[in-house]
Amino acid sequence: MLFHKLISYLFHPLLCSFTGTFLYLLLSPEHIIKEQEYIILLVVFISTYLIPVILLVLLKKLKLIEDYHLRSINERKFPILFFILLSFLIGRALVSIQIVDLLGFSFFGVAMALSFTYLLFNLKIKTSLHTLGIGGLIGFVIIMSHVYQLNFNALLAGLFIIAGLIGVSRLALNAHAPKEIYIGFLLGLTAQFISFQIYQNI
Repeated sequence: MLFHKLISYLFHPLLCSFTGTFLYLLLSPEHIIKEQEYIILLVVFISTYLIPVILLVLLKKLKLIEDYHLRSINERKFPILFFILLSFLIGRALVSIQIVDLLGFSFFGVAMALSFTYLLFNLKIKTSLHTLGIGGLIGFVIIMSHVYQLNFNALLAGLFIIAGLIGVSRLALNAHAPKEIYIGFLLGLTAQFISFQIYQNI
C-alpha cells in the first residue's frame, strides 16, 4: 500500500503541467533565451503547483473540503473550475510569446480535458485526475515527436509504464473505479490531439 501511495504522490497531477513544460524546453529544437526559459518554468510552477496547493490549504481551512484528496465530486468542482481558468490563461500567455505556441496549446488541451471532466460530474463520474495528467503528458510528447520529427520512443515507453503504475496504484487505493481510470487517460490524451488540430488550423 505504501508503494501505491508513493506512486500517487510522486506522479501527482499538479506536477504534470510543469513536467510537460520542462520536457518541451529541454527537447524542443526551438530554443529561446535561457532567462526566458527560467521565467516560463517559474511561472508555470507557481501557477500550476504552488497556487493550487495554497487554494487547497485555504479550502481545507474554511472546511469546504475534508482533505486534500478531494474524494467527492462536490469537493472537486471549484478546484477544477479554477484550474480550467488557470490553464487557459497560461496557454494564452504562452501563445502571446509566439515562439512557444505549441506549449501554449498544450495548456488549452489541459483546460479542455478538465472541462470534459467537469461535465462528467453530471453523470456522477469522478474522472481520475492522475491518469488524465499522465495521458495529457503522453499526448503532448507524441505531438512534439511528430512536429519536430524526433524519436521519443524511449521516453514514451517510460511514460506508458508510469501510466500503468499510476492506474494500478489508484485502483489499489480504491480511489477510482476502473472506468474512471480509463476515462481520465483518454480525456488527457485526446484533448491534446484536439488542441493540436486547432493549432494546425489557425
